[in-house]
Amino acid sequence: MARKAVIAREKKRERLVAKFAAKRAELKANGDYEALDKLPKNASPVRLHNRCKLTGRPKGYMRKFGISRVTFREMASQGKIPGVTKASW
Repeated sequence: MARKAVIAREKKRERLVAKFAAKRAELKANGDYEALDKLPKNASPVRLHNRCKLTGRPKGYMRKFGISRVTFREMASQGKIPGVTKASW
């Protein structure tokens, strides 16, 4: 499990990106790079990092499910993810 502070920091970045998304798009469309430079650094979507929604693990993230590979495997084995079955042939 990731540290609570790291998870909180990432959530704060997500809120900042959402808050400045419209203003950022407008400034970019107008080509006003000086005003764009004055926005907070964490308002840039490039600074976001995908993390597992349940554990906060930053690596092995599966976009389709929003969780890490470890959590995915555990939940799939327990039958908690609909439509996912273990392969057998």
